[in-house]
Amino acid sequence: MRGVAIGLAGAGALAVVAWMATAQQPDGAVEGLTFAGEPVTAAEVALGQEIYAQSCASCHGADLEGQPDWRRRLEDGRMPAPPHDETGHTWHHADGQLFTITKQGVGAVVPGYESDMPAFGDSLTDAEIRATLAYIKSTWPERERAFQAEVTAKAEAGR
Repeated sequence: MRGVAIGLAGAGALAVVAWMATAQQPDGAVEGLTFAGEPVTAAEVALGQEIYAQSCASCHGADLEGQPDWRRRLEDGRMPAPPHDETGHTWHHADGQLFTITKQGVGAVVPGYESDMPAFGDSLTDAEIRATLAYIKSTWPERERAFQAEVTAKAEAGR
């Protein structure tokens, strides 16, 4: 049964990528999707989906749903992997912060915080991290995507 659910989730994610490919602007950018103010292409989203499946889904879920009871500490004091869909808090963070967390680990943003999430800077290129985050963002409803774009713009203006 789980294999069927994962297969259906994959089919749904592919449908999102296919829809985005048809909603592209003439220059290849996916309409309404940016990362750090730069347009994102459907090819980047597709690459990010592959990387997410390989590197992130085992903890954050094939459907970006996170681990069960993700708001409650585990016995070791660490937090479970949160969802990256609209039910989580990923969309509350600016692109630069998400990039830093992914590349350098949570401790780079919250000093002293211990997390089970590894830093991916040694295993993924900057472009692969950007693509993975673009894929995650591509799954959010417009409301969450707009809020997150505003948070990113404010963070970038404050630099």
